Amino acid sequence: MSRADGRRPDELRPVTIVPDAQRHPAGSALTRFGGTHVLCAASVEDGSPPFRGTGGWVTAEYAMLPGSTDRRARRDRSGPSGRAKEIERLIGRSLRAVVDLDAMTELTVTVDCDVLEADGGTRTAAITGGWVALARALTASGQAGALTGQVAAISVGVVDGEPRLDLPFEEDVRAEVDMNVVATADGRLVEVQGTAEGAPFDRAALDRLLDLALAGCEQLFALQRAAVTASAATAGLGTELPA
Repeated sequence: MSRADGRRPDELRPVTIVPDAQRHPAGSALTRFGGTHVLCAASVEDGSPPFRGTGGWVTAEYAMLPGSTDRRARRDRSGPSGRAKEIERLIGRSLRAVVDLDAMTELTVTVDCDVLEADGGTRTAAITGGWVALARALTASGQAGALTGQVAAISVGVVDGEPRLDLPFEEDVRAEVDMNVVATADGRLVEVQGTAEGAPFDRAALDRLLDLALAGCEQLFALQRAAVTASAATAGLGTELPA
């Protein structure tokens, strides 16, 4: 069945990762998944939380900027909403899954993920771009050895009875099954968030969606590697997955 944007069921939206999108953070990346644009900035501060004792820490914050949706998103002046807090915890868990915190000196890396434009998959774009920002920040801080691997994330779902990869908003809101998958480059799963929005789904459907997600992540890992190794001269050009 044809999708509204003409993609195949197993095709990602055009993806672009622009490293060093900001000058001041130790690492940054502007990540675009179709109409979803997320700016990720990794800042490094001396010291780690008291509960860590020795070693470092990696955490994340997430926000939808006021102009990111068709209705103005209110700023979180009283602290993150429940949704934002849940997403930033997911981002933090995902990034820490590929960092040896004990191998870090006593530093805290905070990865801020701000949604500039939202069209579905903001949390998965934040994780994917957040890893690029984190990798560049660890390298800039002399902590590259603490990075143990790659992590990326993608959405999948069942729409009109068909398993589909990388759902935009118009598919996400009417999906029969909605799922976010976070995976490492060596094929392991960090987190699977899957929900039946109507009738329950069976194990075979779950396996099909996981296979679809892992294949999509393989493409994202290649883009991440290109973004991390981009030279200063080419960083602003980004790395793009052809449409």
